[in-house]
Amino acid sequence: MKERVKNITNIQTGLFAKHFGDGDVIYFQAKHFDEHGQISELLHPELNINDISNKHLLQHGDILFSAKGTKNFASVYNGDLGLAVASTSFFVIRLTTSSIIPEYLAWYINTPKVLADLKSKAIGSSIPSISKQVLENLDIIFPDIAKQNLILKLNELRLKEKMLSREIEKHRDTLFQQKIMNAINN
Repeated sequence: MKERVKNITNIQTGLFAKHFGDGDVIYFQAKHFDEHGQISELLHPELNINDISNKHLLQHGDILFSAKGTKNFASVYNGDLGLAVASTSFFVIRLTTSSIIPEYLAWYINTPKVLADLKSKAIGSSIPSISKQVLENLDIIFPDIAKQNLILKLNELRLKEKMLSREIEKHRDTLFQQKIMNAINN
């Protein structure tokens, strides 16, 4: 099937908040994620729950889309970190259909072709920004749920393969350096 994002989701902007030390709510910023949309650092709650409207609290399955700057990605919030909100660097995409798995939509957005298309429509020269309208008008192609799950499993296996390949290469480099040093010392 093929559908426009605006027909299968609700999209809202993230929250602008001044964060402070200890709090009850995690405040996601783009800097907390790597280029693949994975959380890259330990996060601590830094906003007070009393200062936040319920409409901004993330729900399990919400997709965060980093729309500002050159590091654009989609990441699914699974709720395991507790109460959280997204900063204004993000659009929060909430699916309104059960025909698409949130992880599949994030994977689809993160494909190089789709990201390149979105980036080509960004506005602003110093800090490019992908508008809500551009995101809403993105066409999503999606198969049935079983195929979406299969695609996600294949993607997970591919990522594991890449990680293992990097580890193997690191060990090869270490072994090579050890052999060179042994040859020099003997």
